[in-house]
Order: sequence, then C-alpha cells, then structure tokens
Amino acid sequence: MKTMKLPDVAEHITALADRLRAALGPDAVIDDHQRLRTYECDGLAHYKAIPALAVLPDDAAGLAATVRACAAAGVPFVARGSGTGLSGGALPRADGVLIVTSRLRDIVEIDRENQRAVVQPGVINLDVTRAATPHGYYYAPDPSSQQVCSIGGNLAENSGGAHCLKYGFTTNHITGAEFVTSDGETVRLGGKAPDPTGYDLLGAIVGSEGTLGIATEVTVRLVRLPETVRTLLAGFPSTDDAGAATSAIIGAGVVPAAMEMMDALAIEAAEAAVRCGYPEGAGAVLVVELDGPVAEVEQQFDEVERHCREHRAFEIRIAKDDAERALMWKGRKSAFAAVGRISPDYIVQDGVIPRTALSEVLRRIDELSGRAGVRVANVFHAGDGNLHPLVLFDDAVPGEAERAEEVSGAILDICIEHGGSITGEHGVGSDKAKFMPRMYTEDDLDTMQMVRCAFDPDGLANPGKVFPTPRLCGEVPGRHRGAHPLQEAGIAEVF
Repeated sequence: MKTMKLPDVAEHITALADRLRAALGPDAVIDDHQRLRTYECDGLAHYKAIPALAVLPDDAAGLAATVRACAAAGVPFVARGSGTGLSGGALPRADGVLIVTSRLRDIVEIDRENQRAVVQPGVINLDVTRAATPHGYYYAPDPSSQQVCSIGGNLAENSGGAHCLKYGFTTNHITGAEFVTSDGETVRLGGKAPDPTGYDLLGAIVGSEGTLGIATEVTVRLVRLPETVRTLLAGFPSTDDAGAATSAIIGAGVVPAAMEMMDALAIEAAEAAVRCGYPEGAGAVLVVELDGPVAEVEQQFDEVERHCREHRAFEIRIAKDDAERALMWKGRKSAFAAVGRISPDYIVQDGVIPRTALSEVLRRIDELSGRAGVRVANVFHAGDGNLHPLVLFDDAVPGEAERAEEVSGAILDICIEHGGSITGEHGVGSDKAKFMPRMYTEDDLDTMQMVRCAFDPDGLANPGKVFPTPRLCGEVPGRHRGAHPLQEAGIAEVF
C-alpha cells in the first residue's frame, strides 16, 4: 500500500502567507495573532481555535487561488462566512488557513422573469429579500440570524428558519452554484433551470459544511410576495398545552408559514433583552403566521385561533399591522442572543423529533434539567419538531461546562430515541460529530466518507468536521477486505 505524508504545515505558513500577499494584495492576508483572534470561533463560542492564517479574497478568482496555494502546500483550509453558525462548523484549524468570504458581496443579478437571484457567498441573507422586494419577490429561508448570516454559510449548513415549515430549507431554494473544489478548480453545478439532469451533485454540496469545497456564486429561487400575511401570538399555561395546539393545527391540514414556540425561561430571557411584552405568566407562547391568498388565509386563521383557544390559550393577540407583527417576532428572533441576559454561557442544540412527541420530549428535558441542576431554555420550530434547547452554564464555575455538555448530549439521545435527528438546520460541525455513530451505522459513515474522498482525496477541506474520528481516504474504519472502493476506482489516493 502506497503511503504519503502531508508536508509539515508549520514550515509552509510563512511562505504561504508571502505567496498569497503577492497574489491577492497585503490587505487580504492576516497573520497577526491579535487580529486572528477575531476568527477563533463561530456563533458557538464554547469551542475556540486561532487559525495560523486568515485570507479575505476580494473575488472568486482570489478565493480559487487561495485554495490552490493551500493544496500545493498541503495546508488544510476552513471556509467562513459571517461566522454565525452554531455547531462549530467554521471553527478554524490552528495549523491551517481560514478563508473568509465576507468581501464577496455582490448581488450579481435579480432575474424576475425566471424567479431567480444570482449572488456571491458573502451576501447577507436578508439583503437578497431587500433586493428582490421591489420586483415583487423575496427569499424564503430566514434563519434567526438573517440580518447578518451569509448565503454561502446558509448553503454550507443547509440553514432553515421559522418559515421553512411551509417553504422548505436552503436546499429547496438553491438551483445552481459556482464551486471551488479542494484542489482549486472552479466548477459550475446546476443553474437557473429547476431540475438539471444527471447526478444531483448540487444536492451533495448543500449541507456539506465546507468539507467538499467552497461556493463562490449561488443561484437561489425567489418566491412571490404573498397577497396577505396574518400573525397571531398565543399565551399558554404550559408547553404541553402549546404542543397540543400545534398538533391540532397541523392535524387539521393547516400548514402555517411559521409556527414557533418559546418556554417560560426563554420568554424571561427575551423580556430582559428586548422587552417584547409577551403575555405575563405564560408557561409557553406560540407564534403562528399564515400567508397566501386572502380568502384562504382568513379561513385558516380562524381555525388556528379556534384550536389555540380549545387548548387553553389564555391570551391571543393578532397583529394589526407590520409594526405589531415585527414586535411579536422580536422576542423569538432575538432569543439566542437574549439568553446572555440570564446566563454567561450556553450551548444551543438542534435536535429534531416528530411533532407528536413534542410534549413528552419537553417533559423529559425538564426532568433531565432538574436532575442535573442545569437550566434549559427551549426555543423551537414547533411546526416541524425542530428543537433548540439552550443549555445554560457558567464556564467560570468548575464542572458546570462538563455538566452542560452531558445534558446537551442526553437531549440529543432523547431525540434519537424518539425517531428524530441530531440536527435539523445548524449542521454537525465540531459540536455534534461524536453523535453521528448514534444515528448511523459504520457502513453508513463509510459511504458518506466515500463521497467526501471523491471530492477531497487529500482531506484538506474543513478536516475534523462532521465525522466522529479522522477518517483517511483509503483507510475508512470498518473496511478491512481489500482496497477502498474509491481507491479501486482510481479516485482516491492513500496517505
């Protein structure tokens, strides 16, 4: 068996920095330790690493040149957009290069006739909607961080958001991408057409968390602005009541644009941060939004209100205008950041469960929280069962971080036990890689690794993410009979 060693990265960083400065300009390369600390983590600040080098290319050609230089030097690289991810997916490598796409911010085209927008990866999510609104369209996926998160990061993590209940995730809204592979080659996948022929390579790229390469241009689907939007906020005595109302609404055949829930602790944090004025004494609040044709929305809205009242909603507010609607959403959209008002540190999880298990799972999380002495605030997409438990702790207190991690992991185990998943929209990243074997068999993980090796045989693109252990192309654990399938096909080298 042929073996190779990657070059000693430490010996090449200085030379690599000089080469990149010459190619991209001095302002594009950062090697000062203090400035590099800006990039030591993404939105999950529990994990930190300072990159050896950060590169901020001005255009797609500069990004591709950076990847080629990394490949030539055998230096690993990690892509980063706005850094709002919550799974440690953009956590840098201390021996590698962080490639920051924030300067690639051009909205290349708004194609009203084809209902498409073509944008660079650093374009902010909400800016796509702002550009499309004058044409009568908007971009549907809306993560809570949509005012700052970037389309490239959304593609990498297959981001969701409140309105994905009705409209689907990022993968349902991307039809094409220009993509730089791990050796620096630029390829195009898909385009403006709704369904290109051949293997769905674009589907493999969306949600790959930067392990297959980096997008430099993205074509997204635009959605027609609805005729009307109606928003309701209901206060319930408990999460059980709000969960029962959620099941009743969906069971009646109503598919809201969004259906979000917060428990008492999450409400407390939101009130402290943004004074959203949610119903006093509520054990849970439910925000339900419907959109579409006026006649349909009015009929369904009456049904939603009826189900809320039948399941013990003690206060129901209906937004009269956009200002009231924005206030109802303010608490929910700011919930993650608001937790900082009631806890110095937190871990946010992203488990998924069937809607019918909502009440039982929330009770078990509450019991787990009580036994461990660790507070958990729950904020989640109730309509599609995507939970976001926020496990609170103080890292300055010995042992609290460890207990919080144990509770966080136990919550994911509960989700898996109920037929759910360890992530719905935040990605696996660094945080949840160790839980992958709890969801997938060794053969499942081997198959995923074969795809990764086909795109990145040298393992330089965001290494150490998604998979629970370092898996080398040609040495996939669990494959002991003969050569690796990709090696036999001449696709992957062994090193």
